[in-house]
Amino acid sequence: MGRIGEVWQLRRGDEVLGEITVTDADFPWLGGSFAARPGFAEVAPLFAEEVALSTVLEDDDSAAAVEAWETAYDRITTLMTLVAPTGPVAEFLLHMGAGECWFRWSDEPFARE
Repeated sequence: MGRIGEVWQLRRGDEVLGEITVTDADFPWLGGSFAARPGFAEVAPLFAEEVALSTVLEDDDSAAAVEAWETAYDRITTLMTLVAPTGPVAEFLLHMGAGECWFRWSDEPFARE
């Protein structure tokens, strides 16, 4: 696949929090290894919370569970941007755990219900 080997960045403002090297492409998801930089330690708990809440959603798709996940994920997208080799993407969904991540993105804002 054409994206294997690409390096994407997770940024907070101008600060690079880490780099994702794409190792897997299974449309619409990309997966890869994540190399954290020092500033990532401050936001790592947000990703741990997001993954935990997304795991809850596997068994509980109640409005309360969905809202809890959305609130947690909004904290991530409010603070950070995902930057493709060609530049920042408009929207992204990024899951992170144990030095690995999987994500999808859009050059256009996601539709909101």
